[in-house]
Amino acid sequence: MKNVQLELYTRPTCSDCQEGKAFLAKHRVSFINHDLSEHPEKEKDLRKLTGTRMVPAFVFKEKSLRGRLKKPKTLIGFENNVDEIKQILNID
Repeated sequence: MKNVQLELYTRPTCSDCQEGKAFLAKHRVSFINHDLSEHPEKEKDLRKLTGTRMVPAFVFKEKSLRGRLKKPKTLIGFENNVDEIKQILNID
């Protein structure tokens, strides 16, 4: 998907987070990682975006034709959402 920025909220003790990051690295998908153990202040952003503290949280931010940001698409969890993540990122 063009014009999409991916932000990932993770914790180092989360195995689903590590699998998600490995998947993105394997497919050479660039993303901004917010490690909540290193940046606990980012938890406020996570709660605002998802309504929860659960990780991993995949936040896809897409720019509209006029350059404005649309409401982000958020997915919580990697294993349960891998097919939708592949679809959003156009990965076979």
